[in-house]
Amino acid sequence: MKIISVFNNKGGVGKTTLTFHIAQSMCEMGYRVLMIDADPQCNLTIYSLKQEKIQRLWEVENDFIDSGFDSAKKKLSAEDFNIISNEPRSLHYILQPTQEGTGDHKILPPPVNLRDNLDIIPGRLTLHLYEEKIASRWNDLYRGEPLAIRTISRIRKLAEEYNERYGYDYIIIDTSPSLGSLNKVIISTVDGFFIPALPDLFSLYGIKNIGKSLSSWKREFDAVYQLISSEKRHSFPENFVRFLGYTIYNARKYENGKRKWDLAQAHLNYAERIPNTIDQFIISSIRGSIDNSVLAEPIGNTAVMYSHNTFPSMAQYYNLPMWLVPEYPNIESEHANTLRGSKSKYIATKKSYEAFTKDLIARISMLGN
Repeated sequence: MKIISVFNNKGGVGKTTLTFHIAQSMCEMGYRVLMIDADPQCNLTIYSLKQEKIQRLWEVENDFIDSGFDSAKKKLSAEDFNIISNEPRSLHYILQPTQEGTGDHKILPPPVNLRDNLDIIPGRLTLHLYEEKIASRWNDLYRGEPLAIRTISRIRKLAEEYNERYGYDYIIIDTSPSLGSLNKVIISTVDGFFIPALPDLFSLYGIKNIGKSLSSWKREFDAVYQLISSEKRHSFPENFVRFLGYTIYNARKYENGKRKWDLAQAHLNYAERIPNTIDQFIISSIRGSIDNSVLAEPIGNTAVMYSHNTFPSMAQYYNLPMWLVPEYPNIESEHANTLRGSKSKYIATKKSYEAFTKDLIARISMLGN
């Protein structure tokens, strides 16, 4: 099992759309996949689930988050609490005992099943409260304080617990564009990550910011590992995160096909600068598992490089991957004509994401054990 993340310091690059469709493609290829929504904005949850289902899930949890876990639990009968514990719960609900410094759940709530081989642990808008605890307990980590270690390592540990229970091949953690404490912990402790980028100036600066932050985070974790006991060191993964590469996403295609990657010149100028920016700002120890010649090329080459127009919005509306939308039996009448004229293009996205996902999986395999 490998835990990966899709990350960019620049928002609006299609990160959630890409994460959702990679997971869908993986599950259709026969892999068992868990998505974890660790973005306090909950975009992956919104993409995956109907609003009514999200509302029902959150409302049950409200008192546990607002009043405190033990306080809310005492208001319930053992039977009612057992029912809640055996239903899917949000990431923040599952993390709440760690946030409060009390005992972890005795029952691991099941994930939401989306389809065969694909599950999700939904996000929650209150997850920023857990991030505040990460920040406030960080200095205690250097002293090996058990609660600090538990707080910083809990999300990775949680992924491992779900893998032990359900046997996943891949776990994908969705994150916000922030470089704050929550993402420091998540990105530093996953096995690998890659960067989706628009071919523009802002993505280049996003890569630069990520590289500088990764270097700083690695120094911090290295210092922690030098100070804590070997027993406590086992709470963390053996290796710091490794870089899987980048992809260019939502670019404009140049129709005459005479330029590299068939990009419009304005986009090509920035796209060609991405590999050098990565080489300059992401340190070699993080890039080292994959050859530089491989990292210089976008994952999947041009498979998902070009804009899908309104297709992702339609996919989100129906909580389906783009290629399944035309076959959905309950398409609303206002969408029917649009879909009828574009059906073949929707379906063609399946092969594009398969090609991308196969390359991504090949790169993940280069990380080793």
